[in-house]
Amino acid sequence: MELNQLLESLRLDLLGSDGHPGSLALFAPELTLCVAIVAMLLVRVFDLSRWLDDILQRWLGIGFAFLFTLGGSLVALGLAAPWLHLNEGSGITDRVEIFTGMLVYDPLAIYLRAILLLFVALFAIFTKLSGIPDQEDGPDIYTLVLGATLGMCLMVSANHLLIIFLAVEMASVPSYALAGILKGRSISSEAALKYSIYGAGTAGVMLYGLSLLAGVLNSAHLPTMAVVLADKLDTFGSGEIMILVLAGLMVSVGLAFKLSAVPFHFWCPDVFEGAPAEINAFLSVASKAAALGLLVRVAFGIGHLPEALAAKIDKPAPHVAAAIAPGETPVALVSEDPHPSPQTKPPATVAAAKRPVNERLQPVCDFIARLVALLAVITCTFGNLAAYGQTNIKRLMAYSTIAHAGYMMMAVPAALAVASTSPQGVEYAIGGLLIYLGIYLFMNLGAFAIIAFLRNACGGSEEVDDYRGLIHSAPVYVLSMTVILFALVGLPPLAGFIGKFAIFAALIDSFGKTGEAYLLITVIIGGINTVVSLFYYLRVVRAMIIEPEPEERTPLAFGSSWFEGTYVVAVTIPTVVLFFSWSLLSEWATAAAQKL
Repeated sequence: MELNQLLESLRLDLLGSDGHPGSLALFAPELTLCVAIVAMLLVRVFDLSRWLDDILQRWLGIGFAFLFTLGGSLVALGLAAPWLHLNEGSGITDRVEIFTGMLVYDPLAIYLRAILLLFVALFAIFTKLSGIPDQEDGPDIYTLVLGATLGMCLMVSANHLLIIFLAVEMASVPSYALAGILKGRSISSEAALKYSIYGAGTAGVMLYGLSLLAGVLNSAHLPTMAVVLADKLDTFGSGEIMILVLAGLMVSVGLAFKLSAVPFHFWCPDVFEGAPAEINAFLSVASKAAALGLLVRVAFGIGHLPEALAAKIDKPAPHVAAAIAPGETPVALVSEDPHPSPQTKPPATVAAAKRPVNERLQPVCDFIARLVALLAVITCTFGNLAAYGQTNIKRLMAYSTIAHAGYMMMAVPAALAVASTSPQGVEYAIGGLLIYLGIYLFMNLGAFAIIAFLRNACGGSEEVDDYRGLIHSAPVYVLSMTVILFALVGLPPLAGFIGKFAIFAALIDSFGKTGEAYLLITVIIGGINTVVSLFYYLRVVRAMIIEPEPEERTPLAFGSSWFEGTYVVAVTIPTVVLFFSWSLLSEWATAAAQKL
């Protein structure tokens, strides 16, 4: 390709043509976050922060860092516009590869990006009310939060191995700094050190696994890798199969770290105990949503092709092998000798091409499904059992987060098991995961908001024993916390029940279609763990409502503003309302899974 043709192709990719939006237009929400980050940094560089803060404090009572973060996240959410792309009557957005195939823009990316941006907006309000960060540290913390969120948006849109690694690191490195943001506290510094060491180790293992995949399959573009894998899987020897399995396990190490899945969860309880509750909320919601989105991207990117791409590949005659160039539609690559002589043995890819491409990829789906199912059942079981012995509320919530990561991971094997036979089953399973994530946002954000506000009122205490008898002095917080904890269990009539029911129903549906025993075992273990989790959540409720208030407790010092209680009630209400009115969330979640 000549230089002028290359430049013209790049221009069309970035700017679009003939009514088709270019990569820059589809990437507008992430660009908005970049603008907010650069604006905050420029204000600090030119020493305008004090002048801006004085003006904003006088007129609005807020700092510039909070304004840029809240405004940037809301503008980005408006540009993402899930209400325009995911509603049934608006027409579901097609799958589009942008930036020459490095990223993908589809309903799944739209939904998960909206979840992340909505959370950042709510998180900014939460931190403003709780007092962390203060005016001095605000620009630093909010810049790190927006930077991590930008990396998470890339994670849920990744379509290339390089982007996968870069996005994980963009999301992780700011998180290490956020974990140790409380200056002068040794436990906070220790948490940040442990987090960064574990993160560096798992990133190295993941990078090595990605390089093995790219080396064996001769591509780093996920759909192209899937096509090559489908064509050559039957011809691979035991050595190549071993390398692919090893590479898959290494990549799963990095994903398991981001999900805090067992056995790569070691950082989570210590980081949650050392970091402030505000940062815990960010790590438990945004980080989990991005990691689950990336898990789905990797699992389906390598193990399954979207129907539109698979249909184009399956069209050619048996002697035609197919491949996808990054950023392009599939193109047919005809073998040099379409009519081999009887003495010439046809290539294995020719024989393999007689079956649909996704059917040929089913062994890959089965391997990933069994691996994820194993990690999911171990993770939710360990998280629930380990939560019993915790006396610190943040460590207890850390193990709760680990357990919920296990529950949400169960949707992936349910989808992969029927990937080649039932598109509706895939939509059912991934839609259940997305419903769970939408509800989980409010449950965990509400829980950590209450922990932060009670910490401020109780003089910094975060022990479960110090919550005894709080029903008498903080009834709004106690009742809201009780509702949230029961929602985390999954009890009706609370929205947490809808999330778990959707995933368990998808597992049963997939088991009915495939007869795979591991799916039935997974749903049984998930159900048992749901019952088990009730007891340690009840321990917190019992302490707050039934146990007597300690005599030595000093009066709680709540802020003079009523905004804290209003915020807690506002994020608690969806955990109730979504049980009775979850049709919109379900519609968006189903639409997000359609093009997968």
